[in-house]
Amino acid sequence: MLKNTILYSDFTPYDKNIIPFSFGAVTIWMRQNKGDHMNMFGKTTKLLLVTALVAGLGTAAMAKDKVYKWKLATTWGPTLSPFIDAPKNMAKLVKEMSNGRLLIRVDASNKHKAALGILDMVKGGQYDMGHSASYYWKGKDINTLPFTTMPFGMTAVEQYSWFYYGGGMDLMKKAYKKHKVLSYPGGNTGNQMGGWFRKDIKTVEDLKGLKMRIPGFAGEIMAKLGLTVTNIASGELYTSLERGTIDALEWVGPGMDINMGFHKIAPFYFTGWHEPGTELQFLVNQKKFNKLPKDLQQILTTAMRVSAYDMYIQNYHMSANAWSKIEKDFPNIKIKTFPKPVMDAMKKVNAELLVEKTKGQPLLKEVLDSQAAYQKKAREWTKMSDYLYLKDNL
Repeated sequence: MLKNTILYSDFTPYDKNIIPFSFGAVTIWMRQNKGDHMNMFGKTTKLLLVTALVAGLGTAAMAKDKVYKWKLATTWGPTLSPFIDAPKNMAKLVKEMSNGRLLIRVDASNKHKAALGILDMVKGGQYDMGHSASYYWKGKDINTLPFTTMPFGMTAVEQYSWFYYGGGMDLMKKAYKKHKVLSYPGGNTGNQMGGWFRKDIKTVEDLKGLKMRIPGFAGEIMAKLGLTVTNIASGELYTSLERGTIDALEWVGPGMDINMGFHKIAPFYFTGWHEPGTELQFLVNQKKFNKLPKDLQQILTTAMRVSAYDMYIQNYHMSANAWSKIEKDFPNIKIKTFPKPVMDAMKKVNAELLVEKTKGQPLLKEVLDSQAAYQKKAREWTKMSDYLYLKDNL
């Protein structure tokens, strides 16, 4: 009977009680033990079992060969390196590591025309993935704000440590759960510059009344200091500055900023305070991710992690190159640091806003508390390692 039947495959038996069943290129061997009766029911049962097994093998093979075709939407234009390079490199890695079983088409913002609508498009299923920045969604969900960067917060390496070893990934998953998407680190810029201004900033009064493009929590701080704050997609930054729609803007750092031409209109270039470790993000539709085989899920998450770090070092290289030429090639650029009274005012407003924004927002408070605790711990090592090394060797 069925309970006495033993299945074998891929060998030739020497036992006359072992009966072969062939199905295409697959042969299944079944042992007929003593006491079994080869009646019609037994034969039928065994044949059904063999057919089901072979069908299962065929289904598994088909799943292994199935090609998944995905689409990814970015906030960035088609030539905006290194931001656009991160998703392109990720898609290339996925294709190579999966032997072509997962193909991801990367659409720049000129294709879908919704640079600041990436979360909605991935959430709604128009796109399977996205590449953007988490703090762009603070108006929809304040809990997404801290996963890009925070003023006076962690450096890039401190923040990466928090994400992968300090509980940050779990908190980000918790924040995005209601949106039915997964969020992963998507590339870091390191410490960003503080922005381009048409005039020098010597006092807090000099800031009042200015119209500035500055996103995230820093935008909230600047608004409290009397600026009119807006967020504008990268492709519209230069024209907005040129036409006087804005008086000042912050973007990234010299590696990206110089090519944008901001210095031609606003030559005062300030050092940073507001985005010490700006992390972009990959967004993935939860339902589509769950439908991928386990090996493709692992390939995708690995490719995202590798391409994110590669963007970090690519951007560092670009800025180092640009900075080495800035004095010679762009003598009109005036490098400035905000005076201490201005920085003190920013820090004061930052502390007040943190208290204000976390009221009635338990998840936001949980994330910010986790970041603050990790920063306090990691910063001691940063001081002992990077800071003292640089202090003694500059």
